[in-house]
Amino acid sequence: MTTVIRYMDTIEIRLAKKEDAQFIALLGRITFTETFGHFFRDKQDLLNYYDATFSVEKIETGIAKPENVFWIAFVNRLPVGYAKLKLNSRSQFINSDNICQLQKIYVLKDFLSMKIGFQLQTVLLDKAKELNFNAIWLSVLGSNERAINFYKRNGFEKVGDHDFQIGKESFEFIAMKKGL
Repeated sequence: MTTVIRYMDTIEIRLAKKEDAQFIALLGRITFTETFGHFFRDKQDLLNYYDATFSVEKIETGIAKPENVFWIAFVNRLPVGYAKLKLNSRSQFINSDNICQLQKIYVLKDFLSMKIGFQLQTVLLDKAKELNFNAIWLSVLGSNERAINFYKRNGFEKVGDHDFQIGKESFEFIAMKKGL
């Protein structure tokens, strides 16, 4: 499928509200499947992960927490992506208390060419700087070269490796950080 970008596409990125939880939950499920779905031998593990991570209730609760900041991106009023910043989120790989975590930037595959991920990252980094954090960190799947290269191009550097288990699947992740 080829994505056609029209000249007049309107992109809006704004802070997410509780009412956006259903959009974010659906975007999370779809984008996670687009990126990671093929790694799951047992689809029930994937469904269980969705229920634990991308339920509307879980997203509503996350939006309400003061240590989380969510943004949602729209193209022509359709939700196409979101980002999540977790404030005061320590990492075993960084010797600092004044850090935050880029927990999620998810954009529907058909909208990646519009640079919405970069725009979400920009508003997220601006917020982290505004709140005077020293650094920001994230974890990215070690085999996801597209994401690793995206973050490297944007000033992140590798600081460690760790594993993450979902159901029966074990994943190798790279921890990356960027000074602010």
